[in-house]
Amino acid sequence: MTELTQARTEERIREEAKKALASGEVRAVVGWCATRFDDRTRPFFAETAEECDLLVWNPYCINGTAKFALDDRYPDQKLALILRGCDSRAVNRMLRDKQLKRENLYLIGVVCDGKENPICEECQHKTPLVYDVLIGEPAKEQIYPERFRKIEEFEKLSPDERYAYWAAQYDKCIHCYACRNACPACNCIECYADQYRVGWQGKAADREQNQIYGLTRAFHVGDRCIECGECERVCPMHLPIMRQTRKMLKDINELFGSYEGGLSEEETPALGGFRLDDPDEFM
Repeated sequence: MTELTQARTEERIREEAKKALASGEVRAVVGWCATRFDDRTRPFFAETAEECDLLVWNPYCINGTAKFALDDRYPDQKLALILRGCDSRAVNRMLRDKQLKRENLYLIGVVCDGKENPICEECQHKTPLVYDVLIGEPAKEQIYPERFRKIEEFEKLSPDERYAYWAAQYDKCIHCYACRNACPACNCIECYADQYRVGWQGKAADREQNQIYGLTRAFHVGDRCIECGECERVCPMHLPIMRQTRKMLKDINELFGSYEGGLSEEETPALGGFRLDDPDEFM
């Protein structure tokens, strides 16, 4: 994106944010604002026209915006979200999970050309899939042919090698739940890991409990993952969390055909339903 195009997009975002607030139906607009670091932005809630002038659009608008809508599940007014393609899939995911209501949201979609985030190179949906107003010309959907390449390479390792790899990863985990807190698919009102029930989930940050948590979460979000990579981006120990969910998605694609999560509010997760002709070789 050229500086001119970036500036025009930023101006349009501010204009649409001001319009939303001026309507009286929207209480705040969630986007990004600058920080004291040139290569950093942070999530920002604009509640006045003056604050809308602080909204930015640049290569460092990386944080997901959609999950902030869960902070108030029963709002008196709408919440406006500035959405990229990944954020729109997150909204669809949470709408499908009945965690949000569409009438409580005002969606400002922005066609995204990718940000300074490695996972953006793999994005197949530059244009938001759901929105009330769209900024930018719709981009053609892309096919990322190497979506599962790293998984295929990893599968060539022996079982012992794969176990040793993941054991080393979970030895680093500090059980901080940052991956869960950032993930749009982790949207339960109360997480099982926070409940105190004997035999469920230990609180110790050791290999055994970390493995239980990591694998449980992988299966929980496996067919609901929108591949935004927020879990991996926020992990302070740099665990390759997406490698787990991509493995789940690879298996789902092989068993049930081409599948991506969060493409629409109506979709049923691949593992959330059944067909009489489902594969049953495992039985």
